[in-house]
Amino acid sequence: MTPEIALTLLIILGAIVLFATEKLRVDVIAMLVLITVGLTGLVTLEEVFNGFANPAVVTVWAVYIVSGALFRTGVADFLGEQIIKVAGKSEIRLVAVIMLTCGTMSAFMNNIGATAVLLPAVAGISRQADIPLSRLLIPLAFSSLLGGNMTLIGTPPNVLAASMLTERGLPSFQFFDFFGIGIIVFVTGIVYMVIFGRHILPVRETAAERAEAYQYRDYVSEIAIHEDSEMRGKTLGEIGLGANYDINVLFVIKDGADGLTRATPHRNTRIDAGDLLVVEGELETVLALREKLDVTIEEEHGPPLETFEGEDYVVVEATVAPRSPIAGRTLRDMQFRDKYGFTVMAIRRHDEVITQRLREVRIDFGDTLLLKGPDHRLVNLRQGNEFLLLEPVDRETRRQHKAWIAVAIMGLVLALTTAGGLHISMAMVIGSILVVITRCLTMDEAYQSIEWKSIFLIAGMLPLGTAMENTGTATYLADSMVTLIGGAGPIAILAGVYFLATFITQPMSNAAATVLIVPIAIDLAHGLGADPRPFVLATVIAASTSFLTPVGHQANILVFGPGGYRFFDYTRVGLPLTIILFIVSIIFIPILWPLGI
Repeated sequence: MTPEIALTLLIILGAIVLFATEKLRVDVIAMLVLITVGLTGLVTLEEVFNGFANPAVVTVWAVYIVSGALFRTGVADFLGEQIIKVAGKSEIRLVAVIMLTCGTMSAFMNNIGATAVLLPAVAGISRQADIPLSRLLIPLAFSSLLGGNMTLIGTPPNVLAASMLTERGLPSFQFFDFFGIGIIVFVTGIVYMVIFGRHILPVRETAAERAEAYQYRDYVSEIAIHEDSEMRGKTLGEIGLGANYDINVLFVIKDGADGLTRATPHRNTRIDAGDLLVVEGELETVLALREKLDVTIEEEHGPPLETFEGEDYVVVEATVAPRSPIAGRTLRDMQFRDKYGFTVMAIRRHDEVITQRLREVRIDFGDTLLLKGPDHRLVNLRQGNEFLLLEPVDRETRRQHKAWIAVAIMGLVLALTTAGGLHISMAMVIGSILVVITRCLTMDEAYQSIEWKSIFLIAGMLPLGTAMENTGTATYLADSMVTLIGGAGPIAILAGVYFLATFITQPMSNAAATVLIVPIAIDLAHGLGADPRPFVLATVIAASTSFLTPVGHQANILVFGPGGYRFFDYTRVGLPLTIILFIVSIIFIPILWPLGI
């Protein structure tokens, strides 16, 4: 082993550890890898930044934009709304139709986008069919990963693998070359979930029971403001009940010329003598206000949540959307209630329900927020790109009259790639420009549609793949695998590649795993005198089917909170599917793509 190989292996190991610990964002880790391979001289200066101009990276961001157009014009919503019409209220049919719909969408748009579009619709279906949401969301997320294997643009690993083959002057993949093995994997996943998987899906809460599942503050009280109160004449922002006492003001009751009126609280709402504040908080904290602010506690009680639901006040759940600008910010930073008109009652994060000091909690992607507020302010939540409401999507905010244009542009991209012989990167860029020119989405929305974290992740990890080639690390690892299992034959080596990709993708993204394993797969094929494409196919299928943990893919993370899942729910459902897909892939890949030995 040369010093260069040892250094490269050390960088790979360090990256895997950082991905696994999740102490840093994946894109930050990728940038650290890029800097490290550059400073150590494992790649040249030009090679360090080649990733940002790589056709695979260009294709991925263009796919995000075209996918955004399908979302903004309501095409994806329309498909989601047909699920309940086709499947009715049968759980078996619902699981099958949800997976079929999401997987088909995922073949032509990014995985996370397909999952995000259908998530609110599936939540609505759960309520209508009286089926626990946790019985539907894992099939939804898994199907987006399964369906992405059917086309070149279905998932970033496919695009990356094709690009890496082309860069080495090897025969690569065309748009539908993935379809044969992809449809087998997709159908296998659906059959597994319908026949076996649904029986081991967890039951956490039904949609109707979810609000009661939150252990939010128990006491709702009325605080009377009298002439001598320190709160008299001040605004709610100046008083700082939330910041200083961790108390939510639900609404303010004022006695005016027209009688009692109920006002929605705002930081600029001024409190006068005679006002009643309906607040929610821990009993001890509410009682402490009596002495600190010289107020009177009129009523102390713990009514059910429904007591405050009426024709103008609603309780809804919302999960933080992909690429949401609020990720990483606190409720205090964004002045949440003033901006959206809703009070956050609780935040669900993984297995934890947070109810204390909510204004100081930093919001993460995948968090689910329990919100209470006036019905007319729901439009603020629906129209922005910050949240996905767990209810049927309001399609009135979509540009439905542009839907046929978005579909036509996607059809043009497919035609240019399949019949016109144009490279997928060029075809997708043409499509991304056309959706902006035709106003299917604005340029700002185009930028918002791009998953920049994924772009920097891929561009940052590509130099590591180059370093593996330059230093001979890929060849070294390939030779080691041949020495270890080569005596069992080429099928055993194909299985070894699949297993290695399955293992390595768990602590890191599927794109990063693809960058690491594809060079090894290519060198293994060369060592056997085989066609490298079957080995690369085994790599991308294994890397793209990340079912064992919620952190294996963003689609898994997105449904984690809304489904109320626990970490090992994914392992219980995903491990048998992973084993089945391993067997199916090793059987059918050599049939559809002969090894050529």
